[in-house]
Amino acid sequence: MLPLVDSHCHLDFEDFREDLPAILERARAAGIVAMVCVGSGGDVATAERAAALAVKEPDVYAAIGMHPHDAGKVEPDHWPALAKLARAPRVVGIGETGLDYFYDHSPRQVQREIFEGFLRLAIAADRPVICHVRDAHEDALAVLGAGPLPGAGGVIHCFSGNRDHARCYLDLGFHLSFSGVLTFKKADDIRSAAAYAPVDRILVETDAPYLAPIPHRGKRNEPAYVVHTLEALARVRGISPSRAAELTTANAFRLFNLSLPQPQPSA
Repeated sequence: MLPLVDSHCHLDFEDFREDLPAILERARAAGIVAMVCVGSGGDVATAERAAALAVKEPDVYAAIGMHPHDAGKVEPDHWPALAKLARAPRVVGIGETGLDYFYDHSPRQVQREIFEGFLRLAIAADRPVICHVRDAHEDALAVLGAGPLPGAGGVIHCFSGNRDHARCYLDLGFHLSFSGVLTFKKADDIRSAAAYAPVDRILVETDAPYLAPIPHRGKRNEPAYVVHTLEALARVRGISPSRAAELTTANAFRLFNLSLPQPQPSA
């Protein structure tokens, strides 16, 4: 059992409403010492739920944002509420935010404007930004390259690009987070990027309930399954799983400024 961080999951989703305590216990039994719950639905309530869960569970932390799918739903009065949440206890990141041109659920120009708004929020709150980029790497790099960028850094979550995209994000100071897609048969470009990235810029995640890794592909994902992604990352880098766990856990703790839960005094 290795100490691991699931750097991106959605424990606030309805998918986990019936059995969240069991999900958390399986994660802890698998060695997960911290989980970043990303509240980024189409309203502020999702961010509030993530923040509340992080207060309740000592090994859960929160990030708050709006997914690019929902960029068209962002209203002006959302920003003050999000700015307040950004400074709430145990909120360690801003996002996910970014660009998704695969589905185009929100107009591309609106996605870019909201992405820029969350970058400004991350700067103001001094939190790292969590970026979702799918089929939009060139535009995302243009937005990020125009700056300014959060001093606290950021991560391209569920990295889906190739080695050249990886190099560009890394040159901007970003981390790369790898999901269960790293285990998929046709993910050679992503594996190449995972082998290329510096050891101090790699994270692992589940994006639960999505993208369950092999051997659980097609099932509901959960934080305990991040061990399979870690094993795949270790293979492509030619290192042991224990070394991969050491690196990715240290990187996640540093990026998100995490701390281990404190032991409770005995009665």
